[in-house]
Amino acid sequence: MIENIDISLIEWSRAQFALTAIYHWLFVPLTLGLAVIMAVAETIYYRTGNEFWKRTAKFWMKLFGINFAIGVATGIILEFEFGTNWSNYSWFVGDIFGAPLAIEGILAFFMESTFIAVMFFGWNKVGKKFHLASTWLTGLGATISAWWILVANAWMQHPVGMEFNPDTARNEMVSFIDVALSPVAVNKFFHTVLSSWIVGAVFVVGVSCWYLYKKREEQMAKQSIKIASIVGLFAALTTAMTGDGSGYEVAQKQPMKLAAMEGFYDGTESAGIVAFGILNPEKKTAGDGVDPFVMRIEIPYMLSMLAERDPNAFVPGINDILNGGYMLKDGTVALSAQEKIERGRMAISAFANYKKAKAEKNEEAAAEASKILNENMPYFGYGYMKNAEQLVPNVPLVFYMFRVMVMLGGYFILFFIVMLFLVYKKDIAKFRIVHIVAIATVPLAYLASQSGWVVAECGRQPWTIQDMLPDVAAVSNLSVTSVQTTFFIFLVLFTILLIAELRIMFKAIAKGPEEE
Repeated sequence: MIENIDISLIEWSRAQFALTAIYHWLFVPLTLGLAVIMAVAETIYYRTGNEFWKRTAKFWMKLFGINFAIGVATGIILEFEFGTNWSNYSWFVGDIFGAPLAIEGILAFFMESTFIAVMFFGWNKVGKKFHLASTWLTGLGATISAWWILVANAWMQHPVGMEFNPDTARNEMVSFIDVALSPVAVNKFFHTVLSSWIVGAVFVVGVSCWYLYKKREEQMAKQSIKIASIVGLFAALTTAMTGDGSGYEVAQKQPMKLAAMEGFYDGTESAGIVAFGILNPEKKTAGDGVDPFVMRIEIPYMLSMLAERDPNAFVPGINDILNGGYMLKDGTVALSAQEKIERGRMAISAFANYKKAKAEKNEEAAAEASKILNENMPYFGYGYMKNAEQLVPNVPLVFYMFRVMVMLGGYFILFFIVMLFLVYKKDIAKFRIVHIVAIATVPLAYLASQSGWVVAECGRQPWTIQDMLPDVAAVSNLSVTSVQTTFFIFLVLFTILLIAELRIMFKAIAKGPEEE
């Protein structure tokens, strides 16, 4: 069955899922970021009783609500696609992957739905303290939703807390704690949520600078810039710290992704990180002997520090991972990709033999097949690979997107520092060039956010679940035409939704805060 899968089906299914995820992630980070800023504004209103802060909080809440509604619509479609386009994946690990998504839907989504109603319609109907709590709990509900979704994604990056049951042909959860609190999940959550605060902060600064440029709502604009810049600077600095943690986890759990992020083909000790580089377009495969770079500027020792917390440590490159033979942390020698493929095929064959023995009620043969299966199960997914080159992701895409993300992250730190200096020490309303820069920075925040997900997801190709299930074995058996048709339907639908949201947002911004 796997050998008969049309490669174009896999590519179109991936494209459809990527399309949905990209559109969905246009709305999620702004939701998480605005939730903090509007809650801070309302907290100041609660403490001071100044109606100005109530008006300010309500304005950012209105933009939050517009964005939130569209985000929910795209998120629901994204979850449905696991069942429609990736049904083999859903069957194989649904018992594990479905758990955090179910919790997200039952707990976090209902929490958001309940308190968002109070937040929007409870002004002057409930007490100030209860309304403030509802605002914070709306943001907390959105953050908890992100937690469980990111737990599910982190499990795909580093599957833990499960065992394969050959009788049901499914992976089953044996430790919920391992799944929910894995280091990959914890680090991914903080890195993703804090980076979303950056998006929200840049958005607020950009909108506020638009008002300053238009010489409108100057008091609200200046106070909003103060709040957003403080939140943004904190988020940018801590995102850089969690980014370091993410790099370490990638090095430990997904060395091929790290190698792609650095265009790193031949491992070495005391490896440096590429601060700036241009990849050689003539480089086609790992073993073609072509230099991977046209030019590069390295920071010595930093890749070894990132990967192993040791400036002299050995870091494997793409060729090392494919060829094996280097020493692992546990003292064993790394297997080559071909050896992993062979052991994966042994696992698949043993699984087939187990099912056959069970059907024939031959317990001795079943036990022998089960033993072979368990010994080779860590390489199960490799059995679907035709050759080792399939294990190498799109190196140029991952390499450049990683640098876009990192460079913009550094820019945002500088951006918020400048904004804080101008708003506290100077009259920011006079610096019209700064207003233009702030407005132009808004799309850069989205670019950085999307780039991070491109690195995370494209860097682990061809795996839907790292080392366990490649996309060729996870895809639904659909006609290519049906996937192509729905791809373009979604493209049109999501584009219409995005245009509609932007028009509503721009109209709300042009109208400005409403008078009480």
